[in-house]
Amino acid sequence: MDAPKEQVPAPVEGQEPAEGQRGGRTYGSGDRKPRGDKKGGKFGDRKKDEPQWTPVTKLGRLVKNGKIDNIIDIFRFSIPIKESEIVDKFLGSQLKEEVMEVKSVQKQTQAGQRTRFKAFAIVGDGNHYIGLGWKCHKEVQGAIKGALISAKLNLVPVRKGYWGNKIGGTHTVPCKVTGKAGSVKVRLVPAPRGAGLIAPPVSKKLFQFAGIHDVYTKTEGTTRTRGNFIKASFAALTRTSTYNTPDFWGKSAVSEHPFVTHQKYLDTLNERR
Repeated sequence: MDAPKEQVPAPVEGQEPAEGQRGGRTYGSGDRKPRGDKKGGKFGDRKKDEPQWTPVTKLGRLVKNGKIDNIIDIFRFSIPIKESEIVDKFLGSQLKEEVMEVKSVQKQTQAGQRTRFKAFAIVGDGNHYIGLGWKCHKEVQGAIKGALISAKLNLVPVRKGYWGNKIGGTHTVPCKVTGKAGSVKVRLVPAPRGAGLIAPPVSKKLFQFAGIHDVYTKTEGTTRTRGNFIKASFAALTRTSTYNTPDFWGKSAVSEHPFVTHQKYLDTLNERR
């Protein structure tokens, strides 16, 4: 009979293996060797440096340098917004974003069908401003990013009013307004305080972003086409700020255009370039 083999004691953590014992890691049974010394594991903390905004329009230069400090002046003089960073400058912390729909669209080409993705997105501060944008892209992420940028460029002010007596804050649309897109028609009717948003879930989210608390809605057409439904609701909200009620009748204060006021500053920037 063979003599029994001598049992070798198990290695103790932190000590070198005894003679005749297999070497190896000296960590605990459930421990693993850390990957890298930096925080965040093997790759460490990799924060992408956000590119600095370099304005390319007159409005962008005036906003970045603090010459225009209120977004109301932009809408008062109907200055087109061509850079989304302008909206981020004024409403960056208050702005909320929501993707309303992402669908695939196809185009017939000579080589076959080309499939892309179309996204609809809205942005709003929940008080006075709302924007709607859409974008087609070969990737979903690109479509959503482009739709959000387009929504910021299409930002419009929303005017609110009262139902009945002017008590408390504004809570509903100032008058009956209608918006249309494709075959879809949306009509907004002022509602009493406490009535809530009497609207489908698609347009209800749009009204919440615009800061409207009470409204009646009436829809016509093929509302299953969500893209046109959102566009029609947005068109109705846009018309609230284009209608002048008797409150705005009379003479208004006349002021110079911001481009005229800061013309010397803009000329100085052009000379530096």
